[in-house]
This record gives sequence, structure tokens and C-alpha cells, in this order.
Amino acid sequence: MSTDGKDDLPSVRTGQGSTKLLREEFERRYRTQFYHPAFDAAKLEIDRLTAIAWQNYEEGEKAPRTREAGPEFSDPKQELSIEWLEARARIAEAQRQFERRDADSRILLVCASPRTDETCPSEMSKTFRMANLAKDCLERAGGFSVDFLDLSRLVSEYGRTIFPCKACVSTAMPLCHWPCSCYPNHYMGQVHDWMNELYPRWVAAHGVMIITPVHWYQSPSVLKLMIDRLVCADGGNPDPTTTSGKDAAKAKALELQGWPFPKHLAGRVFSVIVHGDAEGAEGLKRDLHDWLIDMALVPAGAQAVLDRYIGYYEPYSTSHDAMDRDDAFQQEVRNAARILMESVAEVRGGRKVPGADIASPRQK
Repeated sequence: MSTDGKDDLPSVRTGQGSTKLLREEFERRYRTQFYHPAFDAAKLEIDRLTAIAWQNYEEGEKAPRTREAGPEFSDPKQELSIEWLEARARIAEAQRQFERRDADSRILLVCASPRTDETCPSEMSKTFRMANLAKDCLERAGGFSVDFLDLSRLVSEYGRTIFPCKACVSTAMPLCHWPCSCYPNHYMGQVHDWMNELYPRWVAAHGVMIITPVHWYQSPSVLKLMIDRLVCADGGNPDPTTTSGKDAAKAKALELQGWPFPKHLAGRVFSVIVHGDAEGAEGLKRDLHDWLIDMALVPAGAQAVLDRYIGYYEPYSTSHDAMDRDDAFQQEVRNAARILMESVAEVRGGRKVPGADIASPRQK
């Protein structure tokens, strides 16, 4: 708690030390992107770009292009990142799409394996095959549009990145902005963050179907990156001017005044399919189910949330063949897609989710 006697607010704990680089090390790291011999002919230009990059790093300007927030915010005069404001506008448009009664139902279909035949594995993932089974089922039904999100693009597509969550929420919930304002961070070179495109895709969805393998008892890293960055959808602050950007002390004070923890994705319906080859599928299914429940999404039904093993303790080399033989699992994937569609139709048709009108005594 503070020791100045002026209030009874928690103090902001600091002291981990600086990670700021010296110029020599900064330039060494910056220049590695020009390692290819083809860049040798542009040495003078690279020297000039390196000098500019160092100056930007020294000045520490995270958002070099800003404008006044405007009348929708608590502090209309505060300068906010143009990129953040554009992401916010896309989310608002996605919410309008979600609320339209005359539009097709939208399903966000997430293929959560990093494997792809375009990169080192040299073979497509079984997850991708399952996701396409579900996609075909959803598209054949009519009245549904499918937004296919293939997270393997994080490892196969140039400039496609999801940066890690910085855990602002653990300082105080209002410090975690909706959408996330931690990235891009230009002076650190943390650009091309995919999440500003993914947030609106989640918001626009009436149903979400996640199909994923289990990696070492956990979710694949590409999925976990997205999960962590969706924390701002679960109680995040839509007005960064209330915390003057990233002022930790103001965020703590605001939370202790009574924070409402808005559920920005509440009411979407979900299905989860987890597959493994030896261990861990049950635990990951449970973790994903509980995570989505915590964000106030609605499970489609028991047959739409499942875990299975393909080629149990058999060689990796023949796992696609094992999937070919597993007609029952392929049908379960299709059934999960059908059940998700039925549940989405019911919710959009006015089915009341049990407990939706009952306020929780635990807001966090």
C-alpha cells in the first residue's frame, strides 16, 4: 500500500532493471534482417536505415502516428494510436455484423496446428484435414458463412506474427485495453501483429469451432499465443484515456472503484475438438472448454466438445493412414459441426442461455 498517507491504494512495484541495448548490440541485431548476400549492394542504404532505427529506439516512441481520441472517450483530447483506433473501428463494425438479424450466421473455424506442407514438416496436419471436414459440412448446410482461420500461417507466411501477452491485466484489469494496445510497438520493431485483424473476426462470429492437436499436454504455441492475447476480451477496458494510456497507478485506482469486467465475446456458441496420439487430449479439451466458458461463450453441446486419439501409440509416420481408417472420428467431426450450427440457430432464434440474466457475485 502507499506510504505517503494520501490514500490507501496499492503501490506500483518496480525494480526488475533495464533491458535497453547499447548501440553496438542494437545495430548487430537490426542488421541481421539483411544477412542475405543480396543486400550487400545496398550497404549505404542499410547504414542509413540502421541509424534511423537506432534514433527511433533511443526516443522510445511506441506509436509514432496518433490523433485526438474524440468525443466517444473520457478524455477527448488525449492522443491515441491511429492503428489502435482503426482496430477499434473494425471491432465496432464486426459487432454490428454480429447483431444483424438478416445476415447469415458466421462460424469462425480455427485450425490450430502449426504444421503445414509449406514448411519444415513437409506434410499437412491432420488438424487441417479435420477442419476441412467441418468446413465442408458447414458450407453444405446453407445459411452459414465460414471464416477459416489457419494458425499455421504464423509459421508459413512472411510477416505474420502474434506477439506474446504482457500480462497488463495482472497489474489491474483496466490497464488491459480492448482491443490490446500493447502492439504494435514501433521503436521495438514489434510490428505485423496479427491480433488487430483477429479481434474483429472473433467479434463477428456467432459460433466458434476450434480444432487442435495436443502438444506436450498443452495447446500448440500458435493457439496459446492467440488465447493469451484474447484476455482483453474478458474484462478489457475499451477506453484507454481512463488510464492515460498505460498509467499503472490510475488503472489500479480505477479497478478498486469497482470494475464491471465487460464480456466482449459473450453469447457466441463454441465447439472444441482436441486430438492426440498418446497423452494429454482430455486435459486440453477441459482447459479450452473452461477458458471459453470463462469468457461467457456457450457450449454447443456434449457431442460438440470432444477429445480423441488417432493412431494411439502408433508411429508418427503412419498417423494420416490411421486417420483414414478412423471413420467414426471423421463422422464425429461432422456431427460436432452440425450440432454447432443447430445451437447457433437456436441462440440466434431467441433461445435463452440458462443463467444469462443472473449476475455473478464474482466479477473477475
